[in-house]
Amino acid sequence: MSEPQRFIIDPRRIRLLSEKQDGQGAVIYWMSRDQRVRHNWALLFARRKAELMQQPLVVLFTLAPTFLQAPLRHYDFMLKGLREVEADLNALNIPFVLLQGQPEREFPRFAEQINAGVVVTDFSPMNISGSWKKEVARQLAAPLYEVDAHNIVPCWIASGKQEYSARTLRPKINALLGEFLTNYPALEPLPSPSAYQPVDWSDVYHNVKADRNVPPVEWLKPGEKAANECLESFLQSRLASYGKERNDPNAGATSHLSPYLHFGQISAQFIAMRVSKSTAPEADRKAFLEELIVRRELAENYCCFNNHYDSFEGIPAWARESLKQHGDDQRDYRYTLEEFAAAKTHEKLWNAAQRELVTTGVIHGYMRMYWAKKILEWSETPEQAFETAIILNDRFALDGREPNGYAGVAWSIGGAHDRPWFDRPVYGKIRYMNASGCARKFDVNRYIARHEGYAESKKQQNLFS
Repeated sequence: MSEPQRFIIDPRRIRLLSEKQDGQGAVIYWMSRDQRVRHNWALLFARRKAELMQQPLVVLFTLAPTFLQAPLRHYDFMLKGLREVEADLNALNIPFVLLQGQPEREFPRFAEQINAGVVVTDFSPMNISGSWKKEVARQLAAPLYEVDAHNIVPCWIASGKQEYSARTLRPKINALLGEFLTNYPALEPLPSPSAYQPVDWSDVYHNVKADRNVPPVEWLKPGEKAANECLESFLQSRLASYGKERNDPNAGATSHLSPYLHFGQISAQFIAMRVSKSTAPEADRKAFLEELIVRRELAENYCCFNNHYDSFEGIPAWARESLKQHGDDQRDYRYTLEEFAAAKTHEKLWNAAQRELVTTGVIHGYMRMYWAKKILEWSETPEQAFETAIILNDRFALDGREPNGYAGVAWSIGGAHDRPWFDRPVYGKIRYMNASGCARKFDVNRYIARHEGYAESKKQQNLFS
């Protein structure tokens, strides 16, 4: 291998999850959340370790047959992206291995089989990821390093506690942004190809136990290349109107990058660098970067320091108390989970938002807030409303089962990152939204008409079968 160069990864981005010492043996990058080859600090760190230790490097992905009830829509988007990852790594002579089965069982077996000396993985604040890592670290003979390749300012560096709001996290992020918002070095190829067998993708698809009642989307192509094309399209045609039009679901001003960010097919840090250097007006750049950095990393903080991020028990005490005080208030309408899923409420605007979610896999950010608040208003109890919103978002949204979704529901229904408002029936002191407020912001009839063509096919009628 070539002569080692200067260490180029900020050590504050890395933490050791076990007390074991580096050993002589292969370096494994256990890819999980950040499913890309370029602009990936975890992969760069693993590559650097392999170079310094003069050891081979292997990229490994462990595919659980089920993951938090993710349907085929999510597996399809992820697996197509991973297939591109394999091809891109092969071009760099870096082997890619995909193991099927429970990660806490399959990964230690593989690591022992190849006599791994070092294991590197990427950061996630999710409970399930933490439990996998804890068990894997216990079984490994090698040390397990975790690298935050998802956030610009590493989550544990930005703050050591759950932050009250964007107002409290923003100055902490901004104080560190100049140190962490840097360019990426190139990922150097290995000198020669490996002897590992290519992934049998048809077998992988066959073994996935995903619900096929939520089919893949066709309008958004998955993968790292498509993510970069989406970014370029946004920079060239929509960023310049983002600040003014982002809350209008009809304007088409949003970036469409959230599914790619969720699956780690593009780096938030790379996006921030490209946006910062764009020629769009400063107000539009600032508005987008506020969402991409502060708001997004606030959601990461929420899940990292709140073990109940996906339940009613995780919301602020004032909100729980207020909502429980109004738990017996008269609801003019009450709907079941199945009725919500099928967009069978009395209100055309809410139904349009749900149809957008079911058919496209995304829901406009402003409408997602309205959508969740109406679930609170039309559910039997606030606890049931929280659970319904989480289930629907996780099941249909391509960016479901992640911090942005959990924090978004917690804000809309549970007052997280917000303050108490005037007390009112059902909502208590939770911020209120209604259809009249939406009508003042955008043409609701146009939005409804765009989703009126929703056809209740057999799959859509049996969304939970």
